[in-house]
Amino acid sequence: MKAARESLADMRVILLCALLTLSSSHTCPKECSCNMNTKAVDCRGRGLYDIPRRLNQDTQELYLQDNRIRGLGSMAFRDIPHLRVLDLSNNSITSISPTSFLGLRNLLHLNLAHNSLKDLDKRWFGHIRSLSHLDLSHNSLWGLPIAMGDNQKNLSHLDLANNRITRLDRSMLEAMVRLNSITLRNNPWRCDCQLIGLKLWLETYSFKGGAVDEVICSHPEEMKDRDLQKVPYQLFHACMATSYHYLFANIHHLESERLLQGHIHGNHAHPSGHTLHVPLSVGEGLGEGRGSLPECEPKQRQRPVNLRHAIATVIITGVVCGIVCLMMLAAAVYGCAYAAIMAKYQRELKKNEELSAAKAADHASADEKEPLENAIA
Repeated sequence: MKAARESLADMRVILLCALLTLSSSHTCPKECSCNMNTKAVDCRGRGLYDIPRRLNQDTQELYLQDNRIRGLGSMAFRDIPHLRVLDLSNNSITSISPTSFLGLRNLLHLNLAHNSLKDLDKRWFGHIRSLSHLDLSHNSLWGLPIAMGDNQKNLSHLDLANNRITRLDRSMLEAMVRLNSITLRNNPWRCDCQLIGLKLWLETYSFKGGAVDEVICSHPEEMKDRDLQKVPYQLFHACMATSYHYLFANIHHLESERLLQGHIHGNHAHPSGHTLHVPLSVGEGLGEGRGSLPECEPKQRQRPVNLRHAIATVIITGVVCGIVCLMMLAAAVYGCAYAAIMAKYQRELKKNEELSAAKAADHASADEKEPLENAIA
């Protein structure tokens, strides 16, 4: 009898726990509205200062636009790992923890438009490699981290309109192999020698069918209000004189960055608690006197391939220049030899003409003397 009562009590406890679990799994924050069929949570325009708690772990869509959120803390979305759509547009976000998006392996759409972001941490997107749509428009971004290209190979739509971007790295864009459309308008593009890479990428991208709007130059003055895609290459003619300078400077920077990364592996944090910053690359400065300053940390994998490519480019350039010089030397030798042969030929021809003239004169003299001798005889 006692055993039966204990068994009944255990069953009640189990049933109560099951009911509590079932109840908690279907909770909806009081400041939001939830649709259990679409697994969507709508918290738009509710004056929120933070991400709501007690979200259903099966949530796939979360709409938080038009609120007052100023920052995203570490693992802000850990309770909803199946999230596929996240809209944080039109808030006041200025800071995002490097691990804010940790766990969102299924996220496809991320909207951060109309916020106050100035810099992007490459670690944000290292956790969400499934992204297909990313909207970063209407912020104050100076540029994008180069590593973002390797992390976002599935990205198909990228919106960077209305920021403060002056340059974009060509290798980063080339790494986004599935990119179908990109929006770049209303940025203060600096159309100098360092933007030739972007111009080449835009032309190739458009030729392959990619959708792009416009890149209107703001600097220098002679390029102002011109579309980079329509600027003739003749206007970049002066860049050829400085191309080697940028190439060797970039090689030097990449080598310094590699050494710095090796040092950081033994020092993960700065003693003061602040994050160190290093520039992306020479020619990749992202504003007047500014650069994109990604946090200095050990990379998930080193990328010496860029250095090898740069060195290979120098070697190939040297070989080509050497071949051109040899061809010029061969042409010069051939020209000199040809000139010498022609000069000798002309001298011999002139000499033969002179000998022929002398013989003709002697023959004429002999003919004149013969009638005279006959007459005397």
